[in-house]
Amino acid sequence: MLISTQTAIFSQKFGDHDAIKLLAKAGYDALDYSMFGMLGENSPLKGEDYQKYAKSLKKTADEYDIIFNQSHAPFPSYIQNPGEDRQSYNETIVFEIVKAIEITSILGAKATIVHPITLPGKSYKEQKDFNMNFFDGLLPYCKKFGVKIALENMWGWDSENKKVLPGACSTAFEFADYLDSLDKDWFTACLDIGHAEMQGTGSVSAPGMIRALGRDRLKSLHVHDNDNASDLHDLPFSQKLNWDEITGALKDIGYDGEFTFEADNFIAKFPEELYMDASRLMLGVGRHLASRL
Repeated sequence: MLISTQTAIFSQKFGDHDAIKLLAKAGYDALDYSMFGMLGENSPLKGEDYQKYAKSLKKTADEYDIIFNQSHAPFPSYIQNPGEDRQSYNETIVFEIVKAIEITSILGAKATIVHPITLPGKSYKEQKDFNMNFFDGLLPYCKKFGVKIALENMWGWDSENKKVLPGACSTAFEFADYLDSLDKDWFTACLDIGHAEMQGTGSVSAPGMIRALGRDRLKSLHVHDNDNASDLHDLPFSQKLNWDEITGALKDIGYDGEFTFEADNFIAKFPEELYMDASRLMLGVGRHLASRL
């Protein structure tokens, strides 16, 4: 099983090219390319030369014998709250997600993670219909660039009462229902292990989500740990998740995707000089967990 990690923290500190080099030297098999900052004014992916830049990243990865297994498109995918810049953002983000699909193709990755849209106050049918329209609108670009979209289980936040709320695809039923309503050849699940274990999301827990989604729907992961309450994105075994049960569920369904970390908050705890050591420890944890499958 390939062990992968997101590029986010290394790219923020060292730039994309050095991030690729350093993570390859750390020993990872693959990378989840983080495109969170695409909308930023200084992003190399924002201008007209984004294709050239993506090709340069692919060249660097080839030179260091590492692949991109997936990518993460920018988010949020939609802003519901009223405001004068809402319409502009919602139009821009669709354009950027389409561009992210193209970039993913250039990098040679097979899928990009796109967040489904949570619409507080709307009925289940209203929210689902909105998401189906959104994702069906991206389908032609998936076919054009040969890239799948992986939906991720989300969560919401009650700022007044300071507690986690259910979000789009936060339950096994909803996640499976969304995927079964989309073209199965182009839409899959990226199960965020940490999100599934946050009390208040309505989830049946990560092992329950894994078994409910099954091998046919579940093709990628975001692996990290938390305290069952907050989205900590920490290293497995450092918080409260039961990794025996999680890996047991993955083994039970015959999971055949990669093992991709989204645990950069663990690395960010350390001085920059220790990033490589922390990242190698993360890789070791990943190899251990994968060996259980």
